[in-house]
Amino acid sequence: MHIEVVTIGDELLLGFTIDTNGAHLARELAQVGVMVARRTSVGDGAEEIASAVGDALDRTGAVITTGGLGPTSDDLTKPAIAALFGRALHEDASVVEALRRRWKERGWAGELPVSNLQQAQVPDGAVVLANGHGSAPGIWLEDARGRWVAMLPGVPREMRGMCADQLLPRIRARLAGTPTVVRSLTVRTTGISESALSDRIRALAGLDVEGLTLAYLPGWEGVDLRLTARGLAPDDADARLAHAAGPLRGAAGDHVYGAGNDDLAAIVLAGLRTAGLHIAVAESCTGGMLGARLTAIPGSSNAVLGGIIAYHDDVKVTQLGVRVATLEAHGAVSEETAREMATGVRVRLGASVGVAITGVAGPDGGTPDKPVGTVCFAADVDGTVRSVRASLVGDRHEVRQRSAQAALNLVRRMLAALS
Repeated sequence: MHIEVVTIGDELLLGFTIDTNGAHLARELAQVGVMVARRTSVGDGAEEIASAVGDALDRTGAVITTGGLGPTSDDLTKPAIAALFGRALHEDASVVEALRRRWKERGWAGELPVSNLQQAQVPDGAVVLANGHGSAPGIWLEDARGRWVAMLPGVPREMRGMCADQLLPRIRARLAGTPTVVRSLTVRTTGISESALSDRIRALAGLDVEGLTLAYLPGWEGVDLRLTARGLAPDDADARLAHAAGPLRGAAGDHVYGAGNDDLAAIVLAGLRTAGLHIAVAESCTGGMLGARLTAIPGSSNAVLGGIIAYHDDVKVTQLGVRVATLEAHGAVSEETAREMATGVRVRLGASVGVAITGVAGPDGGTPDKPVGTVCFAADVDGTVRSVRASLVGDRHEVRQRSAQAALNLVRRMLAALS
């Protein structure tokens, strides 16, 4: 089965909202062996919606829409698609009752607003998909030729819930033959460029990716290697992916830090717990981003002691013990300063591990010797100190993100050396 996804809303086209719904649907459908052949985003206009859905039906005969099912004047998905199918709308009494019951259960004052009754308008011959996560019900509309459209709400939390509760069971029931999957395996790397990684993998002898595709996905976290199997039985897909992933990990070496959606901060915290160590952070250009990465992980309090944002040089001196002579000789952005920052925060906060970042995040402040993107990192593990100077690309936000990731990677490598 091939399906097209049409996400609806002016906010998507204006760039105010990122289309996470389309990505979620693609991932979930892949797990049951269904390919998303195309994803389209359109505005709230009825003609735009009808045109996009009509074209998609002509191509695949199976369409999922998200958005435009609310109670306001810009929610035109149902009337637009009903007209496309030549169906009239009627008020569904069961939906009205569900809306009124939900209104009362929420403790909202007064009667159900008249505008909410728009959500009870259902195309003739359609199946109402119950929404246990919000007010707008979904709609399943099918014609005599077996072509269908599933309409889901645009609110991501509601859409995800209805996808699991209502949509996937219906799609599974329509699949014939031996179940297949579209399944991916991701190897996560950092500290190595996409081109260097490609050269290593190209040099592999006997890499068996028959029936699989390999994609390189660079980002601020590093380069993900994603293997994908399509149209295979689940066990066969898993076996082929696992067989091919081993050589990829070997080629990437110690640049591999995880798989799937692994977060490097969580991996570092796990390593600290295993070693019985505690960490403290000293940050300049990242302004607390590294500490935020670590403390975003549940349970981080058993390994993270705290940190110091030493943005001004005076704070580096008074709070971290960086020597004035070091700053005068090497500057704030230097490996020497980063090393003293890492040791200073480790000693002053009583940690086993101190990690520091200092750099030029931009867009201003660079010099010929230290252009924008120059960042120095250091980690002190019980008195053993390592430092790195890097030239990072991107705008200010990207440089700061890459800096936090690089600092975490330095700690990961030093922890690995202890084991």
